[in-house]
Amino acid sequence: MHWKSAFALLALSGATLTTFAQSDRQVAEDMVTRSANVCPGHSTERTTPTVKAVPVGALRVMRDRGLVMCPDRRLDADAPAVFYGRVGVFAWNPEVAAASAVIVQQIGAMTRKDEYPVETLVWDAKGNPLKQRTVPAFEPRPGAAVLYKIR
Repeated sequence: MHWKSAFALLALSGATLTTFAQSDRQVAEDMVTRSANVCPGHSTERTTPTVKAVPVGALRVMRDRGLVMCPDRRLDADAPAVFYGRVGVFAWNPEVAAASAVIVQQIGAMTRKDEYPVETLVWDAKGNPLKQRTVPAFEPRPGAAVLYKIR
């Protein structure tokens, strides 16, 4: 192979890696934008750190399924993480230190299995499921539509 061809191949490989990196970043930015459009409790400061903690593969699955992440300060400290199955929303209380880690863990587990029950699931600050726990209902921003794809 001619050295110019090898250099061109190397340059194209680098461009491909850059494209993937931009794509990964774009996936996270798209989830933050989706949160801004859907979640009444959204702020960039509350949403972005937790979205960035989710593995990009899980974010891609969430995007493909129409799932969304919403910070919700209405959630109690003893039940700071919720999955609203009927609408496909993962919510956490950003004021509870462990809530972000719990919701990231649950998103990872659920996206790996690609199973999203229709009922509401609630977790405590250690990630333990809570049964028969009442939480505030999810209410999207006025005019927002959650386009959750049930399989």
